[in-house]
Amino acid sequence: MKKLYTLISLLTITAASAQIGDAIHCGYDFTSYIVVKPHEDGKTQTINGLKMTVCDENGNEVINKDFKLSWKNNNQPLNFVRNYKIDSNNKKLEGFNEGKWFYYFADDHYLVTVTNTFNAEDYYLKIEDTDGEANGGHFKTFTMQLAPYNMYILCTSEEKQKAMQFGRRMNKPIDVVLEKM
Repeated sequence: MKKLYTLISLLTITAASAQIGDAIHCGYDFTSYIVVKPHEDGKTQTINGLKMTVCDENGNEVINKDFKLSWKNNNQPLNFVRNYKIDSNNKKLEGFNEGKWFYYFADDHYLVTVTNTFNAEDYYLKIEDTDGEANGGHFKTFTMQLAPYNMYILCTSEEKQKAMQFGRRMNKPIDVVLEKM
């Protein structure tokens, strides 16, 4: 009888831990990222000093009203930021030579955070060179329509993966080749 109670207790604990395990979420739940790698033709280095925004079809900045498009920067434009490196104490470092990337998946590129429900195909990426010669040249303004596969969805469920009809897309930055004026 003691063995039966032990077995029932063990099964109960195992079932309870399985339910708890399903409830644990990753740190990026409900959040996706759009990552952009702007560079010159024939070069791999990401261009510094660019202004990148999510815009509408007319090139107007999109405002994140009431956190509908992103969980950050309420009532502000959706501006991309440059990834940066941190030290072992999670302090931001200047430059890109030492430390580890704060956003491990974005290397030395630009990124913006959006909600998982962000309808990417309704928006555009706009890249402007605002510092001119400081980044090595005057680059032409670049605009392109976004697509759902441009989003890094870092936390996914098995059900969502099974629902994908054409196979899983790999998280890759949008590769943009900018032209000089």
